[in-house]
Amino acid sequence: MRTVIEPKKGWQLINFAELWRYRDLFYFLVWRDIKVLYAQTVLGFLWAIIRPLFSMVVFSVVFGGLAKVPSDGIPYPIFSYAALLPWTYFSTALTTSSTSLITNAQMLSKVYFPRLIIPMTAVLAKLVDFFIASSILAAMMFWFGIAPTVNIIYVPLLIVLMMLTAAGFGMWLSALGIQYRDVKHASQFISQLLMYAAPVVWPSSLIPAQYRLWYGLYPIAGVIEGFRAALLGSTPMPWDLIGMGSLSAIVIFGSGLFYFRRMERIFADVA
Repeated sequence: MRTVIEPKKGWQLINFAELWRYRDLFYFLVWRDIKVLYAQTVLGFLWAIIRPLFSMVVFSVVFGGLAKVPSDGIPYPIFSYAALLPWTYFSTALTTSSTSLITNAQMLSKVYFPRLIIPMTAVLAKLVDFFIASSILAAMMFWFGIAPTVNIIYVPLLIVLMMLTAAGFGMWLSALGIQYRDVKHASQFISQLLMYAAPVVWPSSLIPAQYRLWYGLYPIAGVIEGFRAALLGSTPMPWDLIGMGSLSAIVIFGSGLFYFRRMERIFADVA
């Protein structure tokens, strides 16, 4: 029996039936990324904790101790770590997915499968690091005597928003990176710039009220402040930032998906 693969017609951006048929490949690639990251390492899964933990220590000394950056009335170490938890996921998922097509170039030219699986692999695989690093936040909350608020029920929504934003940027950069290889280096630079634009080392309360909604267009801002509000109770839930960020994340994801699907026909030729 011969199978003929033809380009898809129409405006269907996601073929869910096709993705379901290739679910085993999707699972294998996610599991491969997890295993490769920790294979033949001394510390193993502790690497998921080391990056945000050491960043928290440095930020606490520099910004909390020396610069005296306000922290909404809660200890600066847990203030910064609650932000570093979603930020570290976002930045690592972004940089990994942006180079995913180049990393898997041999697969692109040898066999057909839904190309969308490749950048999405990093988005799912990095969740493992996220949940491992969450254990440190739980321990810090116990140490500082901070109980999560009832708003913790909104944390899954914030995680979805975080993943949606990472996937949108990842599709944009991966599709661009397969043509322009300097995107690989630019993505790391962009990630650093985006961190200081996010309320990681400083609270969003420093943003003037007249600019707050505009600032909410940066989706990770609402995610970070949402995590602090839901888990630490430092401020009320920032629904203004979350609402604007959700709209922005949908646009980023939709446009990234459209551009990725438009360009995927040339991936095998330029890989």
